[in-house]
Amino acid sequence: MNTFKDILSGISVALVLIPGSMAYADLAGLPPEYGWISAIVAPIAASFFTSSPILQTGPTALAALLTFSTVAPLAQAGSKEFALFAALLALSIGIVRIAIGFFGGGWISYLLSRPVLDGFTSAAGVLIVASQLPAILGLGIKDRSTGVLESAVVSVVTPGAWHVPTIMISVLTVLIVLGSRRIHVLIPGVLMATVFGIIYSKFSAYNGPTIGDIDITIPYPNLYLPWGELHLLIIPSIVIALVSFAEVAAISSKYAKLERVSWSPDREFISQGAANVAAGLFGGFPVGGSFVRSSLNYSSGARSRLSGAVAGLVVLLCVPFAGLLSELPRAILAAIVFTAAVPLIQFRFLIYLWGVAPLQAGVAWTTFVLTLVLSPHVEQAVLLGIIAAVSVHIWRELNPSCDSWAEGDSIHVRLSGVLWFGSAAFIQEAINETLPLNPRARRFIIDLTGVGRVDFTGALALKEFREEAAESGIHVELVGIPHHAGKILGRVG
Repeated sequence: MNTFKDILSGISVALVLIPGSMAYADLAGLPPEYGWISAIVAPIAASFFTSSPILQTGPTALAALLTFSTVAPLAQAGSKEFALFAALLALSIGIVRIAIGFFGGGWISYLLSRPVLDGFTSAAGVLIVASQLPAILGLGIKDRSTGVLESAVVSVVTPGAWHVPTIMISVLTVLIVLGSRRIHVLIPGVLMATVFGIIYSKFSAYNGPTIGDIDITIPYPNLYLPWGELHLLIIPSIVIALVSFAEVAAISSKYAKLERVSWSPDREFISQGAANVAAGLFGGFPVGGSFVRSSLNYSSGARSRLSGAVAGLVVLLCVPFAGLLSELPRAILAAIVFTAAVPLIQFRFLIYLWGVAPLQAGVAWTTFVLTLVLSPHVEQAVLLGIIAAVSVHIWRELNPSCDSWAEGDSIHVRLSGVLWFGSAAFIQEAINETLPLNPRARRFIIDLTGVGRVDFTGALALKEFREEAAESGIHVELVGIPHHAGKILGRVG
């Protein structure tokens, strides 16, 4: 029974995956057939290694944007050279992920700062939406020679060039896709919009841009890639391998909780690596985990990895019928990408962050702005965001909080933070500054309840203060000593 459900789930996912993969190929700067290739080989390869029976792997909006951002400076979008670079990028990302998983580095996924990720993905969502506006407004294929935001602004402020029929089918597509999700996840809104677009284009006087001929055949491995330029893709590959894994981790952990089972970050790194290696070897582009298709997979009853393999095989079986999609308006693909990108934009969370953690909010908004400004080099924004997050963390560690008050013949000091070599001098200075609170104080009580960690230098700083205070006739008492700090404090004396 479960096998039957897995097969049905795979078929359901494939029917959504086919038009979606073409849309994401367009976003990546590639002809639609490259989306088919990735949609065939990636889910099949991932199914052999994944620890999550629900996770669906294939082309995604975020992976497509990162592909275009990385390859655009190296080759002309849509060209054969561009496709070869995209394949090499997928292969490189796959090798990085397999290496991380093989050597037990899955824990790295937990080190990515949430503010950096949310700032980046929100900006990525804005860029994706902006990149689709020209096509949605009927201005033809997006102009890749100018910036994404610039092209979007030009499109919006020139209403005289808008193509009304294209706008109408774009809006209708968005309503169909979003409306179907709101009614029930099993309703294939993307497929419905695709069928509607083909029928409308074929039997009406629609004169907007369409996909045209899809030059797709059964994919085969190709190792004739621009290996001499691999060094240009190493840093972007590492960044993309880590950043886009956040989606995979979120999907896997969500459904693991629902099913009350465990999932393995190491295995998911390997499975995603295998999917990208396969995509690269067969001439596709980088892939990742899809929230929408995984949700459809779960709701359709899938409970094993078989559903992913079935999805890829069904797409393969549909290759001979790819020509039926030649009349599909490009605006339909743009609207599909638009609906996938909007959930990435988390303005509500970024605003909420200001109220609860201003420093972390600063990191998130810095990453957000840098991603928009540095586009198409968005991987640089991620690196700078990580640097900002680390800098904020170090600054906080260097400046632990110190509350003090006088009570009778005593001075009380409550420390919170980490007492290490970086903050030892600050702690000593802060404690010394409390002495004027009561010049006649005979007791000095230091509460360490809020101290997270104490290293040798921090313990030595407390010892030196106790010795200096004793010379002045002041007794220093340490209270609330955490268990983990008691040993080092006892050894130092």
